Amino acid sequence: MKELISYIQKAVLEISDALKFPDTSYSQNHNSTGDTQLKFDILSDEIITKTLSQCPTLKAIISEEKNEILKVNDNAKYIVAYDPLDGSSLMDVNFAIGSIFGIYEEKPSAKNLKAAVYSMYGARLELVICEDTPKLYRLDKNNEFVFIKELKMSEKGKINATGGTQKFWDEKHAKFIKTLFDENYRLRYSGAMVSDINQILLKGGGIFSYPATKDSPMGKLRAFFEVFPLAFIVEKAGGKTTNGSNQSLLDLEFDAIHATTPCFFGSKYEIEKLLEIYNG
Repeated sequence: MKELISYIQKAVLEISDALKFPDTSYSQNHNSTGDTQLKFDILSDEIITKTLSQCPTLKAIISEEKNEILKVNDNAKYIVAYDPLDGSSLMDVNFAIGSIFGIYEEKPSAKNLKAAVYSMYGARLELVICEDTPKLYRLDKNNEFVFIKELKMSEKGKINATGGTQKFWDEKHAKFIKTLFDENYRLRYSGAMVSDINQILLKGGGIFSYPATKDSPMGKLRAFFEVFPLAFIVEKAGGKTTNGSNQSLLDLEFDAIHATTPCFFGSKYEIEKLLEIYNG
């Protein structure tokens, strides 16, 4: 695991360097879910594939930008599923974006998730690595990742980051969001899932939600690349997750590698309030 994470760090450093002078234009290609790929999406995917494929403990790669699983070493045990550049549509406005990695053993399944990592390409290059507890690292002047602190969620937060087009929300979700605003929650939503959840983790609490909507009844965020890794980190930090039922996101099972799901990540208070409204 330590060796595999070191290869992830190498890939993140290369992507960060490339972001200093990026090509922010769109390609003519589309990924498996129909999104038009930025040229930098493709470049980031190529960097990660090239770097991780050199790791002897890597069995296979699953990427948001690839249609199929890429087998690397049948005798190895780890499978890495990743979003090479989460929030890439915000590159043109220079918002913070990141890469998300889920490390699975033998088979891609939430129950086989052994570690999760995400990077933040912002004013600083930071990395959150989670096996037992999420730990924040920051790149220093010597080009080394230095441990900063462990991340812990409080029982209740003040941040509300909610996605989906409002006119397509159902009544339950609209009621839940109004309840949060009535309790003086602050709206903090950038459009980059990794950035919004990073803010909630570092501020100690709050909720990120991407509900089922009339135009996306199964949600828009992808389970193996985005939802499972970040749910793993949030729950290890003491937070809670759900798909809107009484299930944790980490209890969900999918066969399709590009499956999506409604998802909610937050402190205990916000998730319990959401379930009360959703299931009341």
